[in-house]
Amino acid sequence: MQYNFMEKWNQTSNEFILLGLLPPNHKGLLLLLLIISVFLLACLGNSGMTALIFLDPRLHTPMYFLLSQLSLMDLMYISSTVPKMAINFLSGQMSISFLGCAMQIFFFATTACSEGLLLASMAYDRFVAICHPLHYPVCMSKRVCLKMILGSWTLGSINSVSHTTYTLHLPYCRSRAINHFYCDITAMVPLACADTSVYEYMIFFSTVIFLLLPFLGIMASYGRVLFAVFRMRSKEGRKKAFTTCSTHLTVVILYYAPFAFTYLQPKSLRSPEEDKNMAVFYTILTPMLNPIIYSLRNKEVLGAMRRVRGMFSSGKK
Repeated sequence: MQYNFMEKWNQTSNEFILLGLLPPNHKGLLLLLLIISVFLLACLGNSGMTALIFLDPRLHTPMYFLLSQLSLMDLMYISSTVPKMAINFLSGQMSISFLGCAMQIFFFATTACSEGLLLASMAYDRFVAICHPLHYPVCMSKRVCLKMILGSWTLGSINSVSHTTYTLHLPYCRSRAINHFYCDITAMVPLACADTSVYEYMIFFSTVIFLLLPFLGIMASYGRVLFAVFRMRSKEGRKKAFTTCSTHLTVVILYYAPFAFTYLQPKSLRSPEEDKNMAVFYTILTPMLNPIIYSLRNKEVLGAMRRVRGMFSSGKK
C-alpha cells in the first residue's frame, strides 16, 4: 500500500521521499529521542571545542586549529541529517524538497571528503611533531596549516558540487523513494532510469581519492610515529606521544570503518538496511564521540577548560 502511494506521488511531485531509519511506532519515538539527545550533545561538544580553541591562546597551535575544523565538520555532518529526520518522523511526512535534497548531498559529500583530507593533515602534523621536532616550526607553520585547512574544504567542496549536480540531473522516472534517512548518493543512483555504471565507477574513484588514499597516508604516518615513540628515552614523553596518537587513531577508526563498509564494498555484499545502520555511525555517533575522545584523553584541553572556566568566573566577580 505504501509503495502504491509512492508511485502516485512520483507522477505528480518533484520532491523525493525519505523512507527513514525508524519504525513509525513508540519504539521509533524512543529511538528518535535518543538520537535527538545525541544530536544536542554533539552540537554542545563540537561548538564548545571550537570556542575553547578560539578562547585559549595556549591552544593556538596547528594541531588545535586542525581540531577546530574537525569539530566544524562534525557539526555540519549531524546538522545536515538529524533535524530533517526528526521533522519527518514527528510530522508523519516523508518528503524532502529538491533543494533540501541538494543541500543534504552537498553538505554531506563536502564534509565526508574534507574530513578525510583533514584527518590526513592531522596525522602529518603528529608525524612532524614527533619524528622531526626541529623542523616542526617550518613544516607546520600557521601558513602551512591554513593551506591544509583551505585545501581540505576547497577540494571537498569541488568534488561535492560535481556529485550533487550529476546526481540531481539523473532522470528519476520510476521512483523517488530513497531507502535512507537522508539523501545519500548511493541510495539514489539505483532509482535512476538511466545507465549509471560509469558514474558508479566515478563514485568509487572519488572514494579512493578522498578516503582510501588519505587513510593509507594516515597509517604510514602513524607507523613511523609509533616506531619513533618506542625509541624515545623519556618515559613521560613516550606516554604523552602515545596518548595523543592513540586518541587520533581512535577517531580515524570510528570514521573510516563504517565508510569503508559502505563505499568500498560491492553492492551485492550489503543491503540498504546495513547501509543505513552504518550511516548512523559516521553521521550521528562519531560527531558526538569526537569531542569527548579529544577532551577526556587530552590534558591540554582539560587544562584549557579550567582556565576558560576560571576566566569567566573571575569576570563575574
